[in-house]
Amino acid sequence: MGIQITPSVLNADLSRLADEVARIPSADWVHVDVMDNHFVPNLTLGLPVVEALAQHSTLPIDVHLMIEDPDRWAPAYAEAGVGSVTFHLEAAAAPVRLARELRAQGARASMALKPATPLEAAEGMLGELDMLLLMTVEPGFGGQKFLDLVLPKIRRARELVSAAGLELWLQVDGGVSAETVERAAEAGADVFVAGSAVYSAEDPDAVVRELRDLAHAASLGE
Repeated sequence: MGIQITPSVLNADLSRLADEVARIPSADWVHVDVMDNHFVPNLTLGLPVVEALAQHSTLPIDVHLMIEDPDRWAPAYAEAGVGSVTFHLEAAAAPVRLARELRAQGARASMALKPATPLEAAEGMLGELDMLLLMTVEPGFGGQKFLDLVLPKIRRARELVSAAGLELWLQVDGGVSAETVERAAEAGADVFVAGSAVYSAEDPDAVVRELRDLAHAASLGE
């Protein structure tokens, strides 16, 4: 698995969601943020929209659940046919059981950590996951500035994954752009969520390709 770019449709025109996804054919995934106005102070789209998008998107869907009680709600997203479901460690009551249930439903199981949540809280569960998302902003709103203070956590996560011999993807989300993607890739991230950087551009797909090239070069130390 190499570098993957996952544009977030949070910053796209949600009234034309299928058309907006069609503008990023070079993307590896489509990242969909689900927020409940409880776990985070924002309210976005939910399961019915994700189900509709899954039926019309040619790209696999990466759902990021910023919601309370993911133990109850997350499996329905896997049942809807999305490729990857991310829940927050801070919100899950039984994260290992939930990860196993998502995998049993045929989705990749991913767990997210807020910037202030220590990596040690997730260390013992890495073998149960397909991806670990390290938030590089506080979750809840798009367009925030990348937090460089998360870079040491990314490096440590990569060290743990490599030492354990795991095939675990390491995703970053928040403030990812041409100015920040190289730092995150050099630290060890290999899956990058980019929202405003992609959809604020006249040619979103060109930005996807640029981010992939920059991240790839940085991951190789070039």
